[in-house]
Amino acid sequence: MSLASVSPMPHKLSLRPVTVVALLLSCAPFAHAQQSQTGPPTQLRKMKDNIYVIENAVTNLENIRKYGGNVLVYLTPDGVILVDCKFEPMHDDIVSKVKSLTDKAIKYVILTHNHADHAGGAAKMAASGATVIISTDDLENLARAPNQTWLPEVSYSQRAQLRLGGKAVELNEVRGHTRGDTLVYFPAERVVESGDLFATVEELPYIVDYSSGGNWTDLSKEIDELLKLDFDVVVPGHGPPVTRQEVVKIRDRVVAIRERFRALNREKKSPEEIRDTLLKEFHWGGEPAPASIPGMIQELR
Repeated sequence: MSLASVSPMPHKLSLRPVTVVALLLSCAPFAHAQQSQTGPPTQLRKMKDNIYVIENAVTNLENIRKYGGNVLVYLTPDGVILVDCKFEPMHDDIVSKVKSLTDKAIKYVILTHNHADHAGGAAKMAASGATVIISTDDLENLARAPNQTWLPEVSYSQRAQLRLGGKAVELNEVRGHTRGDTLVYFPAERVVESGDLFATVEELPYIVDYSSGGNWTDLSKEIDELLKLDFDVVVPGHGPPVTRQEVVKIRDRVVAIRERFRALNREKKSPEEIRDTLLKEFHWGGEPAPASIPGMIQELR
């Protein structure tokens, strides 16, 4: 049996002890979303022979707020790697769906970022025996959250590689939605999990969390970094998977929204005028986007 390993590429890996299994996350646009749920309406989508996605059966903003984001499931001979884990009440649903695919244990949970709709169940996963991994920058975001009593035991900076069951997974830290987003790349399968670098839900606009160090200028740059990877399909944090060609269109739209915002800002338009113009021209600016507009006004001058 091959041994699991996490290797920094080129640095740095830090270990932190797990002491308490409670997790209270600050999740800017979704902070109100953590609530007890039963019978969550999720479904499995097969991407490749070893890759599945646990997705909301209905991908709208209401269900995102109730149930969280996509969970990617990667099957190996020595165990399961998850990317993200939704809100904490979704834990049993996720475990049940994984068990429907394999009798192997969940060995690793990679968090794409620190928001509760992706990371809220991390402490419970750790308590069940999984090793939780997050970028060092978003680990620091977690550590600043009010009443934080638990942190992931492994963090990395810039790049790292995780190996399990003879399979390799690459972690790439970028800045966009937060200051420490993780792109999770499965080179053998040519699949990427991009977290909230963008979403493919029409009702959910592209958003940057300035409180977690996100940045609109870097958002398009990091989509360009994503496009440098050799992939066929991207699983976003929310919504259905997309092809490389669709990612290019998303990048171009992100740039267009950013530059139109900058132009309106330089014309001294009010936040309401900016929002209304972008809603009309790009269908961007609906909830929860307005929360990021003050930060965009400061950044995009």
